[in-house]
Amino acid sequence: MRTEGSRWIAHFAPEDPEFWRREGRAIARRNLIWSILAENVGFSVWLVWSVVATRLPAVGFHYSADQLFALVALPGLIGALMRFPYTFAVPKFGGRNWTVVSALLLLIPTTFLAILVRRPDTPFWLMQVAAATAGLGGGNFSSSMANISFFYPDSEKGFALGLNAAGGNIGVSTVQFLVPIAIGFALLPDAGPAKALHLENAALMWMPLIVVAALGAFFFMDNLASARSSFKDQVVVARRTQTWIVSWLYIGTFGSFVGFSAAFPLLLKTQFPEMSTNIAFLGPLVGSLARPLGGILADRIGGAKVTFWNFAAMTATSLALLLTIERMSFPLFLTLFLTLFVTSGIGNGSTFRMIPVVLRAFHLQGALGRGPEAEREALSVARRETAAVVGFVAAVGALGGYFIPRGFGASLRATGTVHIAVACFVVFYLTCCGTTWWCYLRRSFLTARLPSLAHARA
Repeated sequence: MRTEGSRWIAHFAPEDPEFWRREGRAIARRNLIWSILAENVGFSVWLVWSVVATRLPAVGFHYSADQLFALVALPGLIGALMRFPYTFAVPKFGGRNWTVVSALLLLIPTTFLAILVRRPDTPFWLMQVAAATAGLGGGNFSSSMANISFFYPDSEKGFALGLNAAGGNIGVSTVQFLVPIAIGFALLPDAGPAKALHLENAALMWMPLIVVAALGAFFFMDNLASARSSFKDQVVVARRTQTWIVSWLYIGTFGSFVGFSAAFPLLLKTQFPEMSTNIAFLGPLVGSLARPLGGILADRIGGAKVTFWNFAAMTATSLALLLTIERMSFPLFLTLFLTLFVTSGIGNGSTFRMIPVVLRAFHLQGALGRGPEAEREALSVARRETAAVVGFVAAVGALGGYFIPRGFGASLRATGTVHIAVACFVVFYLTCCGTTWWCYLRRSFLTARLPSLAHARA
């Protein structure tokens, strides 16, 4: 099965029950474990600026609130853009090989950060460059999800992808919980007074884990020959209408998760300056833990149904936030935002579960009436395209990591409040509700355009 002298597996058939029971499950589980670790570290590096930016004024940096929100937002933008090439890298170079490379690339933003935060005279443009390199950590998600999608059968894909994503997403809460503790200790000999903030630790603490993730991927992960495909074969998914529809929905779920995660510490600092920002990790934590629940619910009752009602809940919560924000107490503010984090996590899992189902239905429709061989080929194509669509959707969805912090910053600059930004969220979530219903829940759509979707529990 394994190519001689390499980490390439020549034959891997997760849909074959006997193969899956005999050896497939164990191989998939081993790759999933190390994929989660690498992705977790990637997320931690990606979101480290959400914590660092709130402490820059305390160590001598004279940046405005809007500039600080810009530093928080830039990793989101670059991370979203990096997800496109990262997705295509897995079929080109192999999932194991690219996990090693993508992990080692995280040494760039951590080195940049460790040096510049100790120099308060650093010009803002250079600090923006440093923040932008943290976007490399955001790219890891797409390659990781695309890779793991090849290892699991469709019946277990929702849970596996949800677990893989949740393990990575927890990196956001990890960085927001551990960094405030780590920056209180002097790790370098010339790091200054013991009671000072040592922001360089926000970078140094991840370097050993980066090396562990790279070594673990190198020794224990595998490349799948069945996952190999050309750039031309993958980029075709950009011409699928369904790819763009699901991408729009994923902006509303994952985009909300990463955007709120990046902005939450600074938002707490601007809205409730008397409160500690150290509790900001609670939002990403509950959102991450809720993600597998979204996948499980989607497996059982249908991804489209879960996604629709989840967006309805996000709309209602955002509206409540908008109507009460002027007279809001801190407990109510925290409760509403934690609710948004939970619903964004559930939506992440349910939206991703829709992808293989939608593609399966799309290709099976084209094979109707052409015989069993055509249907088998359609399922094979759908499986290959699922990985590309997963990465593509993840890339588009990550744009929320840029627009949400920038929206909060722009709203504060223009009006002194976040009303405009929250009102935009309400409108956007309403469009997501309407899109989900129109495209995936209307009986006319299911029967006229994607008949097999009705039987695939979308």
